[in-house]
Amino acid sequence: MEVLFIAKTDELLINDQIKVAELMVIGPNGEKMGVKHLEDAKTLASYAGLDLVLMSENSTPAVAKIMDYNKYRYERQKKLKEAQKKQRESNKEIKEYRLSVRIDVHDFETRKRNAEEYLKKGHKIKAFIRFKGREMAHTDLGKDVLMEFANSLSESSQIEIEPKLEGRQMSILLAPKK
Repeated sequence: MEVLFIAKTDELLINDQIKVAELMVIGPNGEKMGVKHLEDAKTLASYAGLDLVLMSENSTPAVAKIMDYNKYRYERQKKLKEAQKKQRESNKEIKEYRLSVRIDVHDFETRKRNAEEYLKKGHKIKAFIRFKGREMAHTDLGKDVLMEFANSLSESSQIEIEPKLEGRQMSILLAPKK
């Protein structure tokens, strides 16, 4: 029974997976070794103790390189993870916290503690109060609660947007200190 190796779409063909008759071979140090038959190229790679990797199948002639394929794959995965990490760092989120005019002390402290954690991670914090019914007549109480929230987080944050009223909602935006 013959076992067939099917390469993943993002993987390159190596050694016995290559089915091209003639290849432009590039040596392990990047030097061009010329156009070789497939069997000759495989022999060169095996003498070097490395793999023959098909880099470009569509070019004429196809290009293959003699290299340590596992090391190449490891380096490529490492670069990809690093790029994803940088992308996550640049896409910081805005965490929202809903407060109320009549918020209890413990609820306030819990939200403050959670907000501090997110500020340390580099996220921005948006705290808002939605006024209901007659609370609209006392928006100054809501502003006091938002300013108290901002002042309690003043060690790790700075006010980016002052409290402002938009319809029935008042919000403030806090950014982490640099």
